[in-house]
Amino acid sequence: MVVGGGLAGVTAALDLAEAGFAVELLETRSRLGGATYSFRRGDLVVDTGQHVFLRCYTAYTDLLRRIGAQDRIGMQHRFTVPVLSPNGRASLLRRWQLPAPGHLLPVLLGYRQLTPVQRAQVARTSLALRVLDPDDPALDAISLGEWLRQHGESPRAVAALWGLLGLAALNAVPDDASMLLAAKVFRTGVLDRSDSADIAIPQAPLGQLHGDAAHRALLAVGAGVRVRCRVRAIRRAGAGFHVFAKEGGTSREFAADAVVVAVPHRVAAGLLADLPVPGTAEWARLSAAPIVNVHLHYDRRVTGLRMAAVLDSPVQWVFDRTAISGAHGQYLALSLSAAQKYVDQRTEDLRALFVPAVQQLFPRAREAGLVDFFVTREPHATFRQAPGTAAIRPDARTPVPGLALAGAWTGTGWPDTTEGAVRSGARAAEVVAADLRERHGVEVTA
Repeated sequence: MVVGGGLAGVTAALDLAEAGFAVELLETRSRLGGATYSFRRGDLVVDTGQHVFLRCYTAYTDLLRRIGAQDRIGMQHRFTVPVLSPNGRASLLRRWQLPAPGHLLPVLLGYRQLTPVQRAQVARTSLALRVLDPDDPALDAISLGEWLRQHGESPRAVAALWGLLGLAALNAVPDDASMLLAAKVFRTGVLDRSDSADIAIPQAPLGQLHGDAAHRALLAVGAGVRVRCRVRAIRRAGAGFHVFAKEGGTSREFAADAVVVAVPHRVAAGLLADLPVPGTAEWARLSAAPIVNVHLHYDRRVTGLRMAAVLDSPVQWVFDRTAISGAHGQYLALSLSAAQKYVDQRTEDLRALFVPAVQQLFPRAREAGLVDFFVTREPHATFRQAPGTAAIRPDARTPVPGLALAGAWTGTGWPDTTEGAVRSGARAAEVVAADLRERHGVEVTA
């Protein structure tokens, strides 16, 4: 039994079904995909949040291949990010075709948002990052911001480069981000391989990319999928488990030899209240960090850019979603990470802030008609990836045989990303398969 139909649960269920086990997946919502989903607003197909991923997300990319969605993404041939500013100064972050870390040197030499002295310091800091061990638990005691200051980085370099990338990857400003996770981001995502940071953007709505494709793939390998089925409790029953749920308006009880709990940490702690799993009370300390997306639909094109990062503005990242959503004119989505100050603001107040901000960046927006303006909020987009969280994140294996945990919040060594979610599901499937093999002598193919 797999509880939760996000990327972690889908991966665990798919792995176990392909290994020959009878698998049933239970999902509270009416569709799979977890927090990554789409909805309709008039003629638009809207994703709740803009998702991108990097070439180094190998487990996630493999999942897309397995569910038949790999042809619905667009991957850069090489990392390229326009960086805009309201003052009109634009720069381009673009790697060169050189072995790492040489691929970054031309990027720094041409980055006009920093002075030559600041660029030279960034190069020295990059070399210091390359020798860090991303598995060193001591790094979780300090923040990215503190570590950068210790290495002589200026506030401008932190804001215009390290924070620009770290905020998007960790959903936290540098002073609130664990250096352990930051080291993983910058080592694996930027420094270790020249092509690891190449950006991929979904070319289909997330509901199709994840939810619909995953549902079809699970049914194709013989897994059962029950949506609108909310699990209320999990209890031991001999060597197995009873899973208590409400499906529609009917109370249900399922028996299982093993259970993968693949739900957010705040939900998982409640489901496991009757089981001897240590540390569940500590999971609350992982808290949550919000992401807010601001959506602007214009009656004409206001920019030719498909994606850009923004400095010195309330706008952080802007994406052109016109083709994906089926919009006429141009539809832009602004992705705001670590959005604590925006998540509870009224839509009218956000409109008053962001419409002029976009006009500063794209002057053609001043003459365009704004067909629609709306906001989507993800209050629990990620856990709060702050210093000290590494010790709280649990392993997939629990002390209870046959019970495994999955989710990007578990101890994957990765930030709370699609890659971390998929890796957690694969790890949970390994744990369950090993437990069942030991208990019953089951032969597995995974």
